Amino acid sequence: MAKLVHVAVGVIVNTDGKILIAKRPLSAHQGGLWEFPGGKVDAGETIEQALVRELHEELAIDVLASQPLIQIRHHYPDKSVLLDVHKITEFLGAPIGNEGQPIQWVDAKELNNFEFPAANRPIISAINLPERYAITGAYLDGADFMARLNRVLMAGIRIVQLRIADFSVDTHESLLDETIQAVTQSNALLVINCSLAEFNRLTQLFTGKKIGLHLNRHHASAINVRPVRQDVLLGVSCHNEEEIVHAQKIGADYLLLSPLLPTASHPSADLLGWQSFSALVELANIPVYALGGVGEEHIKIARSCGAQGVAGISAWW
Repeated sequence: MAKLVHVAVGVIVNTDGKILIAKRPLSAHQGGLWEFPGGKVDAGETIEQALVRELHEELAIDVLASQPLIQIRHHYPDKSVLLDVHKITEFLGAPIGNEGQPIQWVDAKELNNFEFPAANRPIISAINLPERYAITGAYLDGADFMARLNRVLMAGIRIVQLRIADFSVDTHESLLDETIQAVTQSNALLVINCSLAEFNRLTQLFTGKKIGLHLNRHHASAINVRPVRQDVLLGVSCHNEEEIVHAQKIGADYLLLSPLLPTASHPSADLLGWQSFSALVELANIPVYALGGVGEEHIKIARSCGAQGVAGISAWW
């Protein structure tokens, strides 16, 4: 295997919430593509020190504060890279292409319209995914469901997974319609936990609506290629190393990793705990949410383990 090149990457966010990207010179590896600024970590440097040095050299800015976003290992045919990606939350100066490279401020949702190296794609997912992920649970009737959903959205949750036992488009069409409207009006993301067959029927019925797919371990194991277009958000539920590897093979954009801590619904489940969770997150080159007995109070520790954030039913539903 080729030597692993350790790279510090900065996702620089301005006061308008836009992201800075730069174009690689044609002579460079993956030349001509857009990227998030950064560079190699020198011997003896911390990630933070490398970011300060590289971003001053490349953009003439001084980094004041940053926080980890995601860590990615990627193997190209000619080299392997370890990307330590940090979100730059505070800096001094107005960025310029200090080495002659074109730079551009871009809305986060528009990043997919630019051509990036393959290793950068998960960074875009991490930028656009929030740290709180709500999953729907039990409800009495349609009115109760919508009341619960609206409370979730009013709490500021910006991604919701619709998970209903024995889900079918025929049975739940009316509820789906109301859910899509409510989530869209809140500028949130909606993913449906269902089979691929049901999802295909759903997208035909709700043409033009932005809806993602979430696969459980059984539905995911039945396929070997990405089942949806690149612009459709794809998530997979995982519980071990084998399932994480397979989820990435089929092109998942994010993972739910469980069960982490004790829950009333699964009192006898084999739990991961934070140490095993952290080790499994290292295997994932895409955003990971902690699931199982977690809520708002666990976001900080989940992030320290390399996770995107936490997912839950009872925490918000």
